[in-house]
Amino acid sequence: MTHVRYIDRTREYYLSQGYEKPYQWAHFPDVPFAPLSRPLSECTVALVSTSDIAVQSPEGGRDRSHEMLMGNVYSIPADTPVSELFSRQEHYDQHTTNLDDVNSYFPITRLHELVERGRIGAVAERTHGVYTAYSQRKTREVDAPEVLKRCREDGVDVAVLTPI
Repeated sequence: MTHVRYIDRTREYYLSQGYEKPYQWAHFPDVPFAPLSRPLSECTVALVSTSDIAVQSPEGGRDRSHEMLMGNVYSIPADTPVSELFSRQEHYDQHTTNLDDVNSYFPITRLHELVERGRIGAVAERTHGVYTAYSQRKTREVDAPEVLKRCREDGVDVAVLTPI
């Protein structure tokens, strides 16, 4: 059995796209996590993803009417049926995986199931997406604060982050 050398492939990808230097992985010695102040079964959970998730329009294209786009950050209702969600993301290894199973990279159905089972208190009203950018500075200084602002507006206690 072989494995995907994700770090190597990412470096190769960015170099092939014309970037002058290899991708630099983010590294933070101080992790900004905090213990929960109450049980997870009482917490509101938000899903945040870089999967470029979209709602399919009745015509079959991308429906942006639900998105609240600010910079690279957008939001869609968490109760959108998974059958209407998709990703046209092209920045993944298309030779070893696919985007057919939305819940494999945007596990909204699993979060709703956890509410039904009493494992989490609620799913936040909105899910949030962040279009990927090469700039870690922009992600840290612009996009992350916008996601945090939206999570606070929605009364979120916990965010589940899913990359693609």
